[in-house]
Amino acid sequence: MQYLKHPVVLLLLLSAVLLSCQTKTRQPMYQIVSPDGSIQVTFVLDESGKPCYAVKYNGQDIILPSFMGFDLEGQPSLSGDFKVEKARMLHGLNKPWEMPWGEKRLVENKYNEAIITLAEQSGLKRIVTIIFKVYDDGLGFRYLFPPQPNLSEVLISEENTEFNLAGDYAAFWGPGDWDIYEHLYSSTPVSAINAFKYTNNGLAQSNIPNNAVNTPITMITDNNVHISIHEANLTNYSDMTLLVDTTNYRFISCLVGSDNHAHKVRVKTPFVTPWRTIQISPDAAGLIESDLIVNLNEPNVLGDVSWVLPMKYIGIWWDMHLNRRTWDYASGNHGATTEYAKELIDFAAAHHIKGLLVEGWNTGWEHWIGFEDREGVFDFVTPYPDYDLEEVVRYGKEKGVELIMHHETSAATETYTKQLDTAFQLMNKLGIHAVKTGYVGKILPKGEYHHGQYMVNHYHKVLETGAKYKVAINAHEPIKATGKRRTYPNAVAREGLRGQEFNAWASDGGNPPEHLPIVAFTRMLAGPIDFTPGIFNIKLDPYRPDNQVNTTLAQQLALYVVIYSPLQMAADLIDNYKNHPAFQFIEEVPVNWEQTKVLNGEVGDFVTIARQERGSDNWFVGSITDENPRDMTLTFDFLSPDLTYKATLYKDAPDAHWDTNPTAYEIEELEINANSTLTVHLAAGGGMALSLIAE
Repeated sequence: MQYLKHPVVLLLLLSAVLLSCQTKTRQPMYQIVSPDGSIQVTFVLDESGKPCYAVKYNGQDIILPSFMGFDLEGQPSLSGDFKVEKARMLHGLNKPWEMPWGEKRLVENKYNEAIITLAEQSGLKRIVTIIFKVYDDGLGFRYLFPPQPNLSEVLISEENTEFNLAGDYAAFWGPGDWDIYEHLYSSTPVSAINAFKYTNNGLAQSNIPNNAVNTPITMITDNNVHISIHEANLTNYSDMTLLVDTTNYRFISCLVGSDNHAHKVRVKTPFVTPWRTIQISPDAAGLIESDLIVNLNEPNVLGDVSWVLPMKYIGIWWDMHLNRRTWDYASGNHGATTEYAKELIDFAAAHHIKGLLVEGWNTGWEHWIGFEDREGVFDFVTPYPDYDLEEVVRYGKEKGVELIMHHETSAATETYTKQLDTAFQLMNKLGIHAVKTGYVGKILPKGEYHHGQYMVNHYHKVLETGAKYKVAINAHEPIKATGKRRTYPNAVAREGLRGQEFNAWASDGGNPPEHLPIVAFTRMLAGPIDFTPGIFNIKLDPYRPDNQVNTTLAQQLALYVVIYSPLQMAADLIDNYKNHPAFQFIEEVPVNWEQTKVLNGEVGDFVTIARQERGSDNWFVGSITDENPRDMTLTFDFLSPDLTYKATLYKDAPDAHWDTNPTAYEIEELEINANSTLTVHLAAGGGMALSLIAE
């Protein structure tokens, strides 16, 4: 590690910076370079003392000089009149760590850091520090506000961080909705982004006040460099959306607000903002393999988390989306019965599935949605009369199957907050260590949004309370993932995307075949996804004759490898799995990995991922494609050179097609080693799944 005390570090005379950050600058300028030298970040103050940064990758402009600042309520903006009071450059930092569960076990954490403190020259003479960390796979920067006489309680009305793009990049984006992430992605140039086309979409909650996008947003430059803008460690702050300047190819941060006050963030010094992150890769595969988001979070604060159990699970869930059963008891067709739960436990135990999710078990479902006043509706400890919670738990433990609790709040946050301790105490008493939470509907109290500071803090409280009672959280209708699973490993999964259920009931035809090949390079960069794969009854007969899943059966198998989560549901009705040869792959595929290799991929088109089972030499491979059929040629140099593998390949039949023949598949037995080559045909909307069992 090198520590440089002198403030003039790697002084640069960069004409691009001089031109974009006005005509003159307040020297010095600083350059922070990634350990491998590929990423160069430049920081400077313009002639008015306004901070400005720029990013290059292998000498190519990625982010042109971009300003940084804040608008405050009750004080002048923090935007200029600064000088560099001190600067530190730290080189060669290397802090590898181990994931207790995840896509890999060992994580490289090597970076260079700059800590630059700015002081106002007049007025309130406020101080702000900007911290840069630059890795080989991207960079993060955040703002630190130390204790100071003229800045104690801070009301942020807007953060004005710019991302001034060096061109009209190809972008894969969803709208900057303040309430929901369940929109399809669009693929357009930055200049053609129009978030307002998503209004009046029929979702349970939605609010799109600006032409803005949510993050992660993934883009491709003219020279095929792949970048993704997101944030890390979103704590006690507000979700950052990005306003779009379609003329100048520029994003400007726009925090999610509240109808109850003008400011968007209320904090006290000292505090730090979330990291603003830019992942950079020469290809699409490198974005998935990047560890930037988790690396920018703090280490595990929970200690031993052996009670966090990665697992596959089945559940009483798809029944309701098919209208086969209901959540509410009063309907007379209730799904969450003791009898049905035991039937599912028996199936799970027979097929090496360790978890059971039961939705609709607790009182309140008759009035959970569509009512203005939903506070006090749900009781998170009282089951319906036909569901014996303690007996289901006992029976499951006897069979080696863990119960996953379900808490749907109907977005009535005050009710849930009041019951958190009681509900989690019950779970702890019964030995239940995971819960799926839900927040369908408009947030109560009125005027708050799912992605504002109020809810960021609520989700965090649930996470902390869960840790107190040894409960892992799988959040639906959540705040987006920002890598906090490193600090709180009980943050195991979340929804935060348009999921499988849209295939069952959406009037727009469900998720198109390109949806998941986009998700893998956008939403999945943020963290684990509870997508609920494994639908075998693709046409949903006879329950939903006007809907279907828009993939082949082989792709549904591949999703267990491609779309990562430590909780993976076998989502279909168990009757569709019984005596089905393809179910063998779901039985065998793990959910916890030693390492991950992305073998190929193009955003929105296709992706192939190989993952090694943690604790063994076995590997599993998944490959998916969009509406275009493809031939995939795979090499296996990632395998141990000393081993031979018994391979079982689940692939699309020659005449398979996501719409016309989605369930046509073949199983092939092979022997594979590190020198093997395999070519597999993927049908339109298809995929392939491959198990490699070391012999």
